[in-house]
Amino acid sequence: MEARERIDTELVVVGAGAAGLYAALTAASLGANVTVISATPLAQTASYWAQGGLAAALGADDSPQLHLEDTERAGRGLVRRSAAEILVSEAPAMIGDLQSIRMRFDADSDGNLALGLEGGHSRRRIVHAGGSSTGRRLARQLSAALVREPRVTILEGMRASNLWTEDGRVVGVICEDGLAVRARGTIIATGGAAALWNRTTNPPGSIGIGITLARKAGAAVADLEFVQFHPTAVVGVPGREGFLISEAIRGEGATLHGPDGERFVDELAPRDEVARAIWAVLDEHSVTSVGLDMSSVEAGRFPNIEETLRKSGIDPRNKPIPVAPAAHYMMGGVVSDLVGATNVAGLYVIGESACSGLHGANRLASNSLSECIVFGARAARAALEEPASSGGEPPAPVPLQLPSPQTREAMWRNAGLIRNREGLELLLDDSYPLASLVARCALAREESRGAHWRSDFPALNPELDSMHAVITDELPAFEHWQ
Repeated sequence: MEARERIDTELVVVGAGAAGLYAALTAASLGANVTVISATPLAQTASYWAQGGLAAALGADDSPQLHLEDTERAGRGLVRRSAAEILVSEAPAMIGDLQSIRMRFDADSDGNLALGLEGGHSRRRIVHAGGSSTGRRLARQLSAALVREPRVTILEGMRASNLWTEDGRVVGVICEDGLAVRARGTIIATGGAAALWNRTTNPPGSIGIGITLARKAGAAVADLEFVQFHPTAVVGVPGREGFLISEAIRGEGATLHGPDGERFVDELAPRDEVARAIWAVLDEHSVTSVGLDMSSVEAGRFPNIEETLRKSGIDPRNKPIPVAPAAHYMMGGVVSDLVGATNVAGLYVIGESACSGLHGANRLASNSLSECIVFGARAARAALEEPASSGGEPPAPVPLQLPSPQTREAMWRNAGLIRNREGLELLLDDSYPLASLVARCALAREESRGAHWRSDFPALNPELDSMHAVITDELPAFEHWQ
């Protein structure tokens, strides 16, 4: 394929997880022509593996205000309230919107939505599909709805290599094989970068490619020091290392036990607290895992987890599951406003690639899938308001740089759940640009807050409340976000 081969469309979406799929569906429903670029076949993205649900204040004892308070409490003084207010106020209607495209959620014996409880939530407000199969079913249903849309062109098995810019504006995307896609609006929805750490719950492709593409085009990034380590990922099971054991299981009564058989933490505390408590037990007893006992959880409540474990030789009904923290979710990303717009004209970023300040220093469980839908729709509408562009020859593709195994080992060792200046400085010259950006943000934040925990600065610094480490040029600068 020659470099000048071109598709002209109104909106191009890079990434086919929940955020990208829903943005594309929203744009198509508004009558726009949309092109979706997906490195993997549809329904095989990181969203597919999401075991949590969608958080929405739907219960009679719940409200968006309570959801907001829980989000801010989990975010440790760094949640951007305006972003959180949008999420909690629009999330209830979002569930109805998904049901309108035939998404079926778990119901109780009376036919009402079965609302689950997860860490950090003060009410039952998590909507699931197939227990811990929510991500899988959501990705499949959104994909099925998308392929029925005649206005949508899906480029499966293709990867974006660089953004097409003209006069400081992003006007489209260049694929690795040279195909150029020109559009009035470009949306990055490629997910996060937790696979930069060699122990992770994420698929191998979650290495921050979209964040890197946006950064090369001049977009600011922020809060990269905040990487959530999920407390309960499987340890020591061949072929299942890092397999995520959903937080919803703890919401239904599963308990964590140390080598002495004793419980040592409130299992429904926010994830950063539970992960650090497990880490302390591992260090104190020189062991590689703690036990997650789900014998009291209703049988069949989480069928895909139970089936996967049994196939791996663990019967979760009779034996505790060996678990330990693993890199799971990046709260930071490309700086975006309340409709996903960046500081680069024509460029929008949503989902885990984005940093709107919604999650603060520690994401509240199951807010991320809700974010994908709520902000995916908002970004699609805003991107279609961009002026049409024409003319100009597309640039050539730029080879993608991938992280080495040495980078992934160094990230786990030096930017893991507990980090310090000495280790972080070793990452500043890493060959993978995003590793250096993470280290720069982490070095700038001389405190411990949420998912960022420095042994050399173990206290929280109140002066950094609502202050976000933003990289526009080379070094981070702290900005106050309302």
